[in-house]
Amino acid sequence: MDTDRCREFVVLAQTCNYLQAADQLFISQSSLSKHIKSLERELGVELFNRTTRRVQLTQQGRTFLPFARKLASTAHDAEVALSNAEDNERRVLEIGSIPVMVPYGITKLLHDYETEHRGVRLRIIEGEADQLKDLLRNRKLDIAFIREWDGDVGCDSNEDEFATITFAEDQLAAVLPVGHPLASRASVKLSDLANEEFLLLPEGTVMNALITDACAVEGFVPEVRYRGTRAENIIDLVSRGMGVSLLMRTPAAHLTHSAVAIVDLERPIVTQIKLYRLRDREPSVEAQQFLDYLPLAR
Repeated sequence: MDTDRCREFVVLAQTCNYLQAADQLFISQSSLSKHIKSLERELGVELFNRTTRRVQLTQQGRTFLPFARKLASTAHDAEVALSNAEDNERRVLEIGSIPVMVPYGITKLLHDYETEHRGVRLRIIEGEADQLKDLLRNRKLDIAFIREWDGDVGCDSNEDEFATITFAEDQLAAVLPVGHPLASRASVKLSDLANEEFLLLPEGTVMNALITDACAVEGFVPEVRYRGTRAENIIDLVSRGMGVSLLMRTPAAHLTHSAVAIVDLERPIVTQIKLYRLRDREPSVEAQQFLDYLPLAR
C-alpha cells in the first residue's frame, strides 16, 4: 500500500475539502482526486461520500482513518531515520516567522520538529511580512510564516510567486481598560472608537497597515498616543487607562491582564498566518519534511 496515498487520505479527511487538502499537500486537485480513487480501488471500498460540496467520510473511511494515520506516521518516521542515518551532519533549514510566535504554537511546532528530526538544525529569523518575502526571493529562507489579510493589496500579486498553506486564523479585537464604557459589550463597532487615543504597533508592520485601512473604511484616522513593538507594553498601558488598542485576539488573550477587556468587532476583520515558499523553487529535502510534518503535528 502506498503510504503517500495514506497521508493524502489523512489530510483530505481532516479538511473535508479537495482544494484545501491539495494546497496543503502542494499537489493539484485533480492529482489528489486520482490518488484517492486509486486508494479506494486498492482497498475495494469507497472512503468518501461525494454527494455534498464538502466531502464526508463513509463508514469504511472512518474505519480506515486511524490505520492510515499510523501508516503515514510510521512511513514518515522511517524516512527521517533513514535520512539521519545517511548523513550524520546536521543539515540546516532556514525558517522565517512573524514576531508573534508563541500564541499560535509556532515555537512549539519548531521545537517538536527539530526534536523528531535530529539530522536537521533550524535557523529562525523573525521579521515583518515584506522582509520575509524578500528573504524568500533572495533564497535566504526556505519557508516563512507570514500574516496576511483579505484587504492586503499585495496578496493577489503573491499568488504566482509564492505557494502558501494556511496555518492559523485570527481576528482583530479592541483592547480596552475594564472601566471603559464599552468594555462590558459583547462586541463593538470600530467607529465607536473614533474619538479614542490609540496605543498601536509600529508603522511599517502588517498590523499597522491593517488597522489604518480598517479605520479609513470607517471614516476616521486613529489618534495615536503610543507606538511600540511589544504587545505586552501596549496591554499594560491600556490597563493603566492611557488609551485603547487594536490587537489580534489570540496574542492579546495570551497576554491577558485582569485590568483589560478584549472585545470583538461587530464586523470581524480576519487575518491568516500562512506558510510561504517560492513556487518556482523545488523544496529542499528538509523543507519538504517540514511541510509533510505539518498535518501530522496537528
